[in-house]
Amino acid sequence: MAKSPLRHNERCSPQSTATVRSFPSRSESPWAGDDGINLVIDFPNHSRSYDQTRRAVRFWGHDSAIEASFYISEDALRRIQPNSRGDELSCLNAFDLNRDLICAAAAKIYVRGSRGSYDLVAANF
Repeated sequence: MAKSPLRHNERCSPQSTATVRSFPSRSESPWAGDDGINLVIDFPNHSRSYDQTRRAVRFWGHDSAIEASFYISEDALRRIQPNSRGDELSCLNAFDLNRDLICAAAAKIYVRGSRGSYDLVAANF
């Protein structure tokens, strides 16, 4: 018997092969800026990579057809996952375990049309 797909707001484990959007569409977006206007960044792509040069995990958000790159530093990952060792595998695991928190912080710093990439640092958490 096939396993039923996850509902919209359910989280899947890092080992899961299910494809689930962690964040609602723009029309349902819970992210609101300081001015109360809903932000338009969405994080449907679960891809992420480790950037050795920046010592950060890179991930992507989408604002309609515009793609924005986000980097979360090792220090920021250690703040939200204190037992992280700071190597590539530990950083990627810390990112996966805290994806919702990280994407929420990324949505708060995103400014439409402002720039192509954004850095999340420990102070963002």
